[in-house]
Amino acid sequence: MDSGKEIQELNRNLYPSIEPYSTGFLKVSDIHTIYWEQSGNPNGHPVVFLHGGPGGGTSPSNRKFFDPDFYRIILFDQRGAGKSTPHACLEENTTWNLIDDIEKLREHLEIAEWQVFGGSWGSTLALAYSQSHPDKVTGIVLRGIFLLRKKEIDWFYEGGAAAIFPDAWEPFRDLIPENERGCFVDAYSKRLNSDDLETQYAAARAWTKWEMMTAHLIPNDENIKKGDDDNFSLAFARIENHYFSNRGFFTSDSFLLDNIDKIRHINSIIVQGRYDLCCPMMSAWDLHKVWPEADFKVVPDAGHSANEPGIAAELVAANEKLKHISKNNAS
Repeated sequence: MDSGKEIQELNRNLYPSIEPYSTGFLKVSDIHTIYWEQSGNPNGHPVVFLHGGPGGGTSPSNRKFFDPDFYRIILFDQRGAGKSTPHACLEENTTWNLIDDIEKLREHLEIAEWQVFGGSWGSTLALAYSQSHPDKVTGIVLRGIFLLRKKEIDWFYEGGAAAIFPDAWEPFRDLIPENERGCFVDAYSKRLNSDDLETQYAAARAWTKWEMMTAHLIPNDENIKKGDDDNFSLAFARIENHYFSNRGFFTSDSFLLDNIDKIRHINSIIVQGRYDLCCPMMSAWDLHKVWPEADFKVVPDAGHSANEPGIAAELVAANEKLKHISKNNAS
């Protein structure tokens, strides 16, 4: 995939913090307006960052994976998340709506084609978008692979990961009465969609803390504190639960794996933490097996978070590799 000899020394250090050179809001439906921003080189190679969750929103640190001299870096908050409005709204909020939004944003910014970067739920959306619009994608970087299959959701929300983090699991479990523990996703859906706002907040805090406590190989206090932020937690938990209850709005459990042929030709890199509890490596491995053309990087001392040193280093290196390929193709 290197269009020549193997690239020897790639930068693996995060780039310095930068500020956007433009920001805006794009009305994508009668209900929804999404926040977007651009940073880096206005004339550079466009790359779109797809955040996790769904419902997680973007943060300034997301810009640091990309060389700002080479890349035109586009971040946006998906429907209901971050600065997008209305906050935590589930109406007209499906994977296919988000794919349409990505296209509307691309056209709004007058971009012919772009690189796609996504981790966790962002990897799900990146695959779904790229399979829907392969002619608009120059390269793909994926992290913490999530294919939104039943076994993945069951692993994390129905007790599998509790074997590793029983102390974090019990508060999540104990919010739900014993007679409703047959399906935690359904039980939380009932509470996250309650008419009582405090019931929603309590469920959102518990849901969010469970994920934040398990996202790093070494638990990260700053990450865990996000669970105390009711504004963040409500969007994060409600939108995640909505998507997981509906299995990502895909027509089959293996939808993303079944459509790999559509993107097999695109230069792509998969980065996976060996000890990822949220999105266990079985999914990255399954993706690798059906898509051997994509580079597959396993980080031996990492969990799920893009901010863990080993994963961050591989993500920067992945973008550097695609940068070199783009430069070679342009010359």
